[in-house]
Amino acid sequence: MTHNAVQTDNGRGRGRSPAQTGANGSNGDSLRTLTPRVDVSEDDTGITLLADLPGVGREQLELRVEADTLHIEGQVDAATPGDLEAVYAEVRLPRYRRSFTLSRELDASHIEAHLKDGVLKLRIPKQAHAQPRRIEVSAG
Repeated sequence: MTHNAVQTDNGRGRGRSPAQTGANGSNGDSLRTLTPRVDVSEDDTGITLLADLPGVGREQLELRVEADTLHIEGQVDAATPGDLEAVYAEVRLPRYRRSFTLSRELDASHIEAHLKDGVLKLRIPKQAHAQPRRIEVSAG
């Protein structure tokens, strides 16, 4: 198992709870940013990330890879009943944000993503050269 397949960016929020920071790492009220809890597991063919994103719909979720960094961002959807529109609201809806540095043994061009019941499941396969393979031995 490779221990450096994925590295998180949690080092930016030193001194704060990893679950909550303000915009640009401050404690300001302008934009509440939450760091989603993520479980990472690895097998012979790749890694799987499970991220808790309660309240985020598929349309409010943004996944992107820039160079070797995977970015996960999602805005909690404000559910208003029927055709009503909020004229005044004191509730600030949180935004989830998390980044991971991917190792070169992962194939970022073949990431699969599924969102169900507030849980994002990402499957990132390993490059063919990084996957274990069986070598046949011939007699003779």
